[in-house]
Amino acid sequence: MKRFLSLGFVLLSLLLLNITAFAQDPNFHIYLCLGQSNMEGNAPYEAQDTIVNPRFQVLSAVDNKALGRVKGEWYPARAPLCRPNTGLTPADYFGRTMIENLPENVRVGVVHVAIGGCKIELFQKDKREEYVKTAPQWMLGMLKEYDNDPYARLVEMARIAQKEGVIKGILLHQGESNTGEEDWPLKVKNVYESLLADLNLKAEDVTLLAGEVVNADHGGTCASMNPIIATLPKVIENSAVVSSAGLSCANDHLHFDAAGYRVLGRRYAEQMLNRMGIKLPTTEDVLKHTVEASSNMHGSNFPRLDKENRAYFRIYSPDVKRLQVDVCGKKYDMSKDENGWWTAKTDPLVVGFHYYFLLVDGFSVIDPMSCTFFGCSRMASGIEVPEGKEGDYYRTQNVPHGQVRTCTYYSESQQRFRRCLVYTPAEYETNTKKRYPVLYLQHGMGEDETGWSTQGFMYNILDNQIAAGKCEPMIVVMESGDIEVGFRPRPGKDVNAERELYGASFATLMVNDLIPMIDKTFRTYTDREHRAMAGLSWGGKQTFDITLTNLDKFSYIGGFSGAIFGLDVKDAFNGVFTDAAAFNKKVHYLFLGSGTEENMGTEQLIKNLRDMGIRVASYESQGTAHEWLTWRRCLNEFIPNLFKKQNK
Repeated sequence: MKRFLSLGFVLLSLLLLNITAFAQDPNFHIYLCLGQSNMEGNAPYEAQDTIVNPRFQVLSAVDNKALGRVKGEWYPARAPLCRPNTGLTPADYFGRTMIENLPENVRVGVVHVAIGGCKIELFQKDKREEYVKTAPQWMLGMLKEYDNDPYARLVEMARIAQKEGVIKGILLHQGESNTGEEDWPLKVKNVYESLLADLNLKAEDVTLLAGEVVNADHGGTCASMNPIIATLPKVIENSAVVSSAGLSCANDHLHFDAAGYRVLGRRYAEQMLNRMGIKLPTTEDVLKHTVEASSNMHGSNFPRLDKENRAYFRIYSPDVKRLQVDVCGKKYDMSKDENGWWTAKTDPLVVGFHYYFLLVDGFSVIDPMSCTFFGCSRMASGIEVPEGKEGDYYRTQNVPHGQVRTCTYYSESQQRFRRCLVYTPAEYETNTKKRYPVLYLQHGMGEDETGWSTQGFMYNILDNQIAAGKCEPMIVVMESGDIEVGFRPRPGKDVNAERELYGASFATLMVNDLIPMIDKTFRTYTDREHRAMAGLSWGGKQTFDITLTNLDKFSYIGGFSGAIFGLDVKDAFNGVFTDAAAFNKKVHYLFLGSGTEENMGTEQLIKNLRDMGIRVASYESQGTAHEWLTWRRCLNEFIPNLFKKQNK
């Protein structure tokens, strides 16, 4: 009977073991994270650090009411991973990088326990109790969150994690508090072997990764510990050391800053992936599977774009401490290799033109690999993310090409020389007796007269449409409009009044100086029937301000994402819209366009005008925001409708 019970117990145990094994997901990879303040997370996390793929999860080792986390439960691994009031850690970007490079069916989970300022003895089972007795006052609150035994909490959480996934590795960042202790690797080995034993793990299945402390190249206070950390693989066979070379740090030279943590986390992941037989793409791999951006300087291999429209950047700058790429306000930390090359990969970018900058130790500069464009009130780098064939309308085609020339003229109203750019159609040079209608085309705030030709490709749009017979051959004039520098209200002045003054000087200049100069210099028709004006964003506001108070000079009007906010159509511009019949007779074509992903109030303005009986054409650029692709499309829709009436 006793033998039967024993046999039954064995069978039951095997059954339970099979159930447990079945419950485990072999594609849920668990990593234990422990250490002191750099693993705990010392740098404030930023908005980008709170957005995370749900495949990357954290098992909360403590309650965190601020984030609604309960100890022992899984959550998306957004920062902070450790405890309330901690910051960014290497584990954040370790997990992100892992899931970027592992199959879609693989999840990554971290169990995170760390205590700022602690020695490695706090995680040694036979040293912990004595260490806690001598812990400084400022550490007691942190210890209390782990019931004064961080190691036991780590094991407790690891066992919960093992019910769902498989422990693949251990991430350690510790050593500052043990600086100079040559037996530190042996102490780490003691912790490592205890974890293996308590969790029934095999050393060959669980890699230990230990990160260097802030490096000597950044004046690391404890950098002398790194040679000791480097000996760890001699003591623990299945271990590796993660370099901190080139990583930026906080002012205390003890902790990494946010950029340093992000790159350090990626380096942890690179080591782990290498052990799994997965190598992160080399420069040669990137060159093979990407294409140069069309906006690059001639002969520059970078930036590059892949099939998902991710941009790749590569810069040589061995002496820089921190380098980032800022694409339309989103900052990407660049990773530096041992040879001084910095690289970064962006998220997928939407098609179209994007301004970007390099941040060198926080200072914004242009990328020497990119062509430059005046935007954001300064010279900027730019990257063109290509459309498909639908973008051929703004690309150079095998058709007759017009010219964009620079004209310098003197403004009597401003008593200074000014510059404008003028497009003339291909036939202008050969059909020397013909006169042409004129479109005055304005850019937006923070850009200049070069914007429409360099960012907007207006010359290609005109060339292609004229060659296809879609629009009338015309002259196009582009001026700075006095809005190159972004709006800056004077201190103590009414902001709304200041806004009305911004760029207002252009109206007098255009009527008194620019139009007369163009009509004198070029073979133009000089009557209103052959004159149009359009503008994007603030240039759209200038267009309304100028044309609607000078209808004796203009008969075609266009606004592309125009900054025409809160316009009272019943009273605006001396009541020009109140007599719809008269307005519709004078203005042969009024056009308002915008992107579906922006909110410039264009849709409401169109409705208000139509309610007044005003004839207005409308256009929505699908999937685009306040950007050059929207405005290229608007121009393409606008120009076929110009200067048709007088030919009927």
